[in-house]
Amino acid sequence: MFGQSAKPLSGRYLSFAEREEIALLRAQGYSMREVARRLGRAASTISRELRRNAATRSGGLEYRATTAQWHAERAARRPKQGKLAINMALRAYVEERLAGSVVAPSGALVPGPAVSWKGRRHGRRKDRRWANAWSPEQIARRLPVDFPDDDTMRISHEAIYQALFVQGRGALRRELTACLRTGRPLRTPRARTRRRGKAFISPELMISQRPAEAADRAVPGHWEGDLILGLGSSAIGTLVERTTRFTLLLHLPRMPDYGHAARVKNGPALAGHGADAVRNAITRTIITLPEQLRRSLTWDQGAEMAQHARMKIDTGVQVYFCDPHSPWQRGTNENTNGLLRQYFPKGTDLSTNSAEEIAAVAAALNSRPRKTLDWNTPAESLDHLLVSAGKDGVAATD
Repeated sequence: MFGQSAKPLSGRYLSFAEREEIALLRAQGYSMREVARRLGRAASTISRELRRNAATRSGGLEYRATTAQWHAERAARRPKQGKLAINMALRAYVEERLAGSVVAPSGALVPGPAVSWKGRRHGRRKDRRWANAWSPEQIARRLPVDFPDDDTMRISHEAIYQALFVQGRGALRRELTACLRTGRPLRTPRARTRRRGKAFISPELMISQRPAEAADRAVPGHWEGDLILGLGSSAIGTLVERTTRFTLLLHLPRMPDYGHAARVKNGPALAGHGADAVRNAITRTIITLPEQLRRSLTWDQGAEMAQHARMKIDTGVQVYFCDPHSPWQRGTNENTNGLLRQYFPKGTDLSTNSAEEIAAVAAALNSRPRKTLDWNTPAESLDHLLVSAGKDGVAATD
């Protein structure tokens, strides 16, 4: 009824030739560490091999390559029943900690409210219900505490996840996935997560390709940008010049139909910070600057920059993108956003601020002395650069 393991033998597993070498070296009296060193394996691998696959003879353990190979092949055969399918007490313990009912101090069962998943980002998930909701890792780690002398009451958290998610190993009821914190009815493969990326970003647009002059701040005109978000998906755009720390704020008002018209799939972003709105706001703001201050813009991998190619045509500014989950690559902008939270606190509706109010905040920030500028203000530093550039241009003309 059993067949050979479906997976071919890989370098992860010991081969028969290696088992013969282990038997010879052990017969010559070499230690496990010396055997491991000669085979290029970990000492723990040799230790497990000797413990699991040795032949039992006259109450002692004697390692023979043929017997060890037989033991290994038998253990690799599939299908194999999981622990939760065999051990009823272990399965009851896992189910109780995972999905047991919530009990009030009086002892009465508390079913809790009916809570359904809402929103586009949650995907196909089961509606939530109140339960003990221990995580599989909590259950696995608690077993040795509750059953210190019973080795049969042991299971890894990965085995619990497989019992929930993997077809054919479903010793646990699939509806118990609703008791997991994520509520996912299916596991998301890691490979799918790694492949996920923005279609509008190509390797030549990554921050590693940005000119070196932008990194050392020696040449002005290199900017960092981002959005600060508020209540109700409101947002304000921020642009910070790396050399002078001069800040420009983008007014991103909501579209007239926001809150009234139903959302249309692949339609315009009614909240006001879609790709079109951000491109128009950056273009409208940055073309007012002299050409020498329009060199590059570094942004994170947000979808609001999907139209960066069109923006480059309109403004002449090359856009570069940070690596995923690397906000420190835009450290100047992140620090400025922290300063702006004094004026635009988290949890407030940023759409209530008019363009004039946002411009006033930018002026206030640009008139603050900065330690990194030797206590000059960003406005003074930018003005000094423009004056110097103008004098150099006149001298070159003469």
